[in-house]
Amino acid sequence: MIKLKQNKIILLVGMMGCGKTSLGKILSKKLCLPFVDSDKEIEKASGCSISDLFATYGEAEFRKGEERIMERLLKSDTPCVLSSGGGAFLSLKTQEIAKKKAVSVWIRADIDLLSHRTEGRNHRPLVPAKDNKRAITRLVNECYPLYANADMVLDTKQEPISKTINRLLNLLAENDIIEKDY
Repeated sequence: MIKLKQNKIILLVGMMGCGKTSLGKILSKKLCLPFVDSDKEIEKASGCSISDLFATYGEAEFRKGEERIMERLLKSDTPCVLSSGGGAFLSLKTQEIAKKKAVSVWIRADIDLLSHRTEGRNHRPLVPAKDNKRAITRLVNECYPLYANADMVLDTKQEPISKTINRLLNLLAENDIIEKDY
């Protein structure tokens, strides 16, 4: 059995395609915690898809709404595994709240892996479905310096997700976030 040692949210941050949602769902089951996807919460609150919000209101307005949703989610007193949208952790306000209420883990991936995982997907407003490597490179250069403010970093690579989740569990145990007893 794996127990959470700190009454905090485990916040997964990183680029689209790094594996936050997949890892978050598995981690939440292993820790018997709820899983929350901030993009799904934004869509629920707005009644629109992320792509429609970008198209209708633009990125700046989307980010303001995303910041409000992240504040609500992070200020919850119920521990959970929270997967954030790729741009959510770029907000200094979100980072500030996360420092108090969560343990943030940057799921870091290289450009080639991100490009491979997002190619052909049409629901990502900042990355075209084809020839996405240029957009990914621009976003990596913009986002990685801010993701570096996360409490921990887990490098992800092309490997079975079971290996990645074990490395994540070991990282959390090493940082005294969980108590592993298995």
